[in-house]
Amino acid sequence: MEEIKRMYVIQQVVVKKMTATEAGKHLRLSIRQVRRLVVKFREKGAEGLIHGNRGRPAQNRVADAVRIKIQELAEEEYKDYNDCYFTEELKEEYGLQVSRSTVRRIRREIGQKSPRKYHPARHHSRRVRKSKTGLLLQADGSRHDWLEGRGPMMTLVGYIDDASNEVLGARFRAEEDAAGYFMGLRDICQLRGIPAGVYVDRHTIFQSPRKATLEQELAGEKPKSQFGRLLDELGIELIIAHSPQAKGRVERLWGTLQDRLVKVLRKAGASNLEEANQVLQNYLPGFNQRFSVKPQEDETAYVPWPQELQVEDFFCFKFWRTVANDNTIALDGHRLQIPPGAGKTSYAHKQVEVRQHLDGHLEIRYQNQCLATFEPAHEQAVRVKKFTPAPGQIAQAKPTPEIKHIKHGQPAIYKPAANHPWRQFQPKQSNREKDEQELSK
Repeated sequence: MEEIKRMYVIQQVVVKKMTATEAGKHLRLSIRQVRRLVVKFREKGAEGLIHGNRGRPAQNRVADAVRIKIQELAEEEYKDYNDCYFTEELKEEYGLQVSRSTVRRIRREIGQKSPRKYHPARHHSRRVRKSKTGLLLQADGSRHDWLEGRGPMMTLVGYIDDASNEVLGARFRAEEDAAGYFMGLRDICQLRGIPAGVYVDRHTIFQSPRKATLEQELAGEKPKSQFGRLLDELGIELIIAHSPQAKGRVERLWGTLQDRLVKVLRKAGASNLEEANQVLQNYLPGFNQRFSVKPQEDETAYVPWPQELQVEDFFCFKFWRTVANDNTIALDGHRLQIPPGAGKTSYAHKQVEVRQHLDGHLEIRYQNQCLATFEPAHEQAVRVKKFTPAPGQIAQAKPTPEIKHIKHGQPAIYKPAANHPWRQFQPKQSNREKDEQELSK
């Protein structure tokens, strides 16, 4: 249409029905350019108005060899990569500097669509990022087949800074657990500082499902999980989200990592938890450099960790036990023996604090003094109040009562063991029973 309009206007100038100034206004050209077109039209006719580059290959056209190479890679090794990630891989791995739109056009020419499926999203209002780093961290876990069948299913637990979009404290765990969040936040506090707030979902790791006790109700308190207790001790605000969309930054992070990190783990040949964590730590610096944004303010809200405080005193599971008459405490089906104190002091009926550290060992404390430590029987993931002491330590297994089930739906009958104190008890005979026993003789 533009060329037809141009030819009509130039014809009007040639037959002197329109001046060059008027033609320039119609065609948005200068008078000098209009006069050039008039000369070409008089010499070659309508062909003189056709652009000289028509039919010629573009100077920046992708070479045929490069185009074939991209098609081969797209059909074989990179068939499950999205267009943007595939473009980055072409530059980093093969030195092919092409645009994303070019890669997209080449893939569509061979009938290859993007592996990611897009669905129309529901409307959500945008929440402005925090102005400083450290004001808010979003935390979550992503359960996914990260190893694509080469190893077990794993959960990626991590934090993302709301202001800078930087991934912090991320690690693979066998499942989403409190220990994973403790370890991630510990790394953040040691390397960056203590953040002001953490934004999480309604998982029981963050909120205790227990009902408040009478003492807590009178004090106006709510029962807290181990993670909630940790944030209180560190002065970090715990913010609970009521929908996944509320913490959309960390949710979008999982979508990106499930697309990109899976390929990185595949290239590295990772097949277990340890190898996957090693690949992750090497991958995150480049990932943060690629996807992080500059916060609105250069100042940070992270509070440096006080040098006089020990990290292990905070990042551990803490709970209380009452010491029995034999100076033992009960934990996970075991009786842990507390040795006597100075001057053979007994701790019976005392309330002691039990600390379960992230490296697996257990510590019993009373009035800020360590009474005993216990090592775990075998190396395994740390679970709250789950502990098996290693053999040879001062500990004994808790006897399991013998329970006999009669029928389904009927209550169980408890039968004491043969050495139970009840069986050793001899009731006191009355005077009448003594008289009857003497008469029977």
